[in-house]
Amino acid sequence: MRPIQKAILVGSITIVIYLSVVVFTTPALLPLDAINAALQLNSIVIFGMGIGIGLQVFISEKSKKLGCSLKKKSFGGNAGSTATTSFFSFFSLVPLGCCGWWLYALSLLPGIVGTGVSSILIEYSQPLAYGGLFIIFGFVGISALKLRKVIKKQNIKIGSKNYSS
Repeated sequence: MRPIQKAILVGSITIVIYLSVVVFTTPALLPLDAINAALQLNSIVIFGMGIGIGLQVFISEKSKKLGCSLKKKSFGGNAGSTATTSFFSFFSLVPLGCCGWWLYALSLLPGIVGTGVSSILIEYSQPLAYGGLFIIFGFVGISALKLRKVIKKQNIKIGSKNYSS
């Protein structure tokens, strides 16, 4: 599978998984209504995660084709950022009747991190989700810069072989 095709596939799967979680955790609404509410409130986050993960997969596949492997730290960090972004974005859907399961998670939050931190996490869930999205694209940018360096290095090696022969 070509890098662009794999990137589109994985990015699309990311979006489908997010929307599936919304549907499965929202038994009070019809699936289409739950998806519609999620898209109206979190479309930037939903599509941003799909694009960010797709770009990361594209960069990873490109690096493999060039015979190099970028360090796993950026990919692991991107997976963690995606999970965190999703987690925060679900909180903003609770008042709309979506993701009822998250009400249970919210009720446990004060016992885990304290009341003050819980209220900040809930109150600022949308900006925190956007922050997570920023981190996702930060990791993509770092990976792209690393790949660019590898490509430049390979071009210099190829260029120097051409001049010496």
